[in-house]
Amino acid sequence: MVVGVGVDLVSVARVERAYRRRPRRFLRRIFSAAELSLLLPRRAFFPAMAARFAAKEAVLKAIGCGAGPASWKEVEIIAPPGREPQVRLSGVAARLAEERGIGRIALSMTHEPPFAGAIAVACRSQNREA
Repeated sequence: MVVGVGVDLVSVARVERAYRRRPRRFLRRIFSAAELSLLLPRRAFFPAMAARFAAKEAVLKAIGCGAGPASWKEVEIIAPPGREPQVRLSGVAARLAEERGIGRIALSMTHEPPFAGAIAVACRSQNREA
């Protein structure tokens, strides 16, 4: 059963500008080490980065909190090339998802400059009643 849906669209150029101002700070604030290990080797680095940024925002919307209570790094987007992206939650984001009975988050990302986008669908745990 669907508990929440989140969608986000970002400008690839805007994300690139934020990165170029303070690259190390931007990466440390937004992405985990696991995410960076998959993101940094990408040929289309900025579009891929923007898609993951949009995915984090979409996931936060799907779990019902939006950006604010949870930090960016509490939503990990693990997306090996050619495989379905996986969402890992921690901290406040994980607690909010658990409180809402969310057991799985389906995620789709896309990028076609000048934009990148993502949609997240939060689904109820199968062992919880509706």
